[in-house]
Amino acid sequence: MAATSLLACHAASAFIGGTMAKPVSLRAFIFLTPKSGLMTQTFIPGKDAALEDSIARFQQKLQDLGFTIEEASWLNPVPHVWSVHIRDRDCPLCFTNGKGASKKAALASALGEYFERLSTNYFFADFWLGKSIANGDFVHYPDEKWFPLPADESLPEGILDARLQAYYDPENELSASDLIDLQSGNTARGICALPFTRQSDLQTVYIPMNIIGNLYVSNGMSAGNTANEARVQGLSEVFERHIKNRIIAEAISLPLIPAEVLNRYPGVVEAIDRLEAEGFPILSYDASLGGNYPVICVVLLNPANGTCFASFGAHPDFGVALERTVTELLQGRGLKDLDVFTPPTFDDEEIADHANLETHFIDSSGSISWDLFKEDADYPFVDWSFSGSTEEEFNTLMAIFKAEDQEVYIADYQHLDVYACRIIVPGMSDIYPADDLLLANNNMGAHLRDVLLSLPDSQWKKQDYLDLISRLDDDGMDDFTRVRELLGMATGKDNGWYTLRVGELKAMLALAGGDLEQALIWTEWTMEFNSSVFTPERANYYRCLQTLLLLAQEEERDPVQYHQVFLRMYGSDAVEAASAALTGEQAFYGLQSVDDDLKAFPAHQSLLAAYEKLQNAKRTNWK
Repeated sequence: MAATSLLACHAASAFIGGTMAKPVSLRAFIFLTPKSGLMTQTFIPGKDAALEDSIARFQQKLQDLGFTIEEASWLNPVPHVWSVHIRDRDCPLCFTNGKGASKKAALASALGEYFERLSTNYFFADFWLGKSIANGDFVHYPDEKWFPLPADESLPEGILDARLQAYYDPENELSASDLIDLQSGNTARGICALPFTRQSDLQTVYIPMNIIGNLYVSNGMSAGNTANEARVQGLSEVFERHIKNRIIAEAISLPLIPAEVLNRYPGVVEAIDRLEAEGFPILSYDASLGGNYPVICVVLLNPANGTCFASFGAHPDFGVALERTVTELLQGRGLKDLDVFTPPTFDDEEIADHANLETHFIDSSGSISWDLFKEDADYPFVDWSFSGSTEEEFNTLMAIFKAEDQEVYIADYQHLDVYACRIIVPGMSDIYPADDLLLANNNMGAHLRDVLLSLPDSQWKKQDYLDLISRLDDDGMDDFTRVRELLGMATGKDNGWYTLRVGELKAMLALAGGDLEQALIWTEWTMEFNSSVFTPERANYYRCLQTLLLLAQEEERDPVQYHQVFLRMYGSDAVEAASAALTGEQAFYGLQSVDDDLKAFPAHQSLLAAYEKLQNAKRTNWK
């Protein structure tokens, strides 16, 4: 049906109702099919199937897999800009956002991204999957390969290739144990690596899951109606983020897109006009750097507070890239949400800092340079086009990487009967630097998991608690790190584990160890840096605890004299809990006991239940 529909699409775009139509603005076409009679099919550039077919197919497959997807929220702040948030009703941690020029396009986008993140296991990338899965027939995919840890901690033979080893470990500093994956944490089993196809010679290269999760997160992942459609989208995303980082870090000034070119896309122009009418000047730029890359940049200015927001989009088709950039501008945002960005700056060092580029990846709220807007652009405008069939587009994009001597590694997935892929281009698709494998590896807390989870019921010697504080320091644990993220736990929001940071944990350990001076230091740290996310009850507890710790330093004062006013100020529950913490009897306020299977956390159990559905699909459909 897709081929018939496409022919009807081309015919309709050429001649409708006796008058010539504009192909670039026509999106929906009506044609007859033998079975269903009159049917509307909507084709958009870059997609190999009608939106209606994609939506119906994706929804049915998710239902067959046991996922109950709900459309949680919709936004349509200006014409031709839609976004939707969808999630698994049984596991809200599994969610995606979609955007598009129409409601159907946005929903198809969200559903496609859902399959992308299911197929690549991305929903589960930040979590420990437990001992049962860690010792199961496979942890990630049936074709994963495990490499036992050598006695000398050297990287085992068979992982990576020479080019990748030189890139990830230029000084030969990595140890084999650095590459244990967070999801299994299975040191006894070794390093889990996934097969990727090196595109230059189509050879299989095994890349550790630890490297994938630490450096690439969601970049380069995609799903589509066909393999080429998915690959084109994944490669486009790599270009988008790489060129975006380069433009921001190097403060490159870009050429404006001429009005006559923008006018080819009336839907985009209407969305821009509405934003302008609401008081947000819009600047549309060619970010192809002289026609070399399929990238667009659109900047929204907010004169009300002097800030701006730069959105980037990429696709071989100029119009698709432009549309994606404008819809990205408002994905998940209403007009009232456009006052949270930062002012442009002349500080080149701040702009180029990796933390700023990381912020741009997370939510695009980082800083950009005033130089982006200079009248004299660093590159001329190019009316570029890399478009063709999705197969042609894939080959065109690959030729750009080849010309720049960039190796591309691709893993294709079809176990959910939807084409998906993960693409890695070392040096271009990295979100975090290779140094993070040594400095900020997501498995850094794995060796502490059993110890930290046992604390609520522990009966250690006082010195052992204080020694654990020293151990956290020796291991380089950042005080601001959330313990649940350090351990890979989905705790839910109804307990102290959810907001617990390493600094707050140190306060608890100091209380358990009887070091009240240190406990006061970390309690005040906690109140300064973490109280904004506390429940009213927990914030009140810490105010009470701080008061009792301060009173404990006043040897000439009798605590009994203040008991009644403390009860009036903080309430009996807080006074009782803080008093128990002060004596070391109940130092771990709000932290419930946790078993090996994390059954104390319903949120984690729902995540594991979702993963089991996915594992079953792999066992059934893997080819």
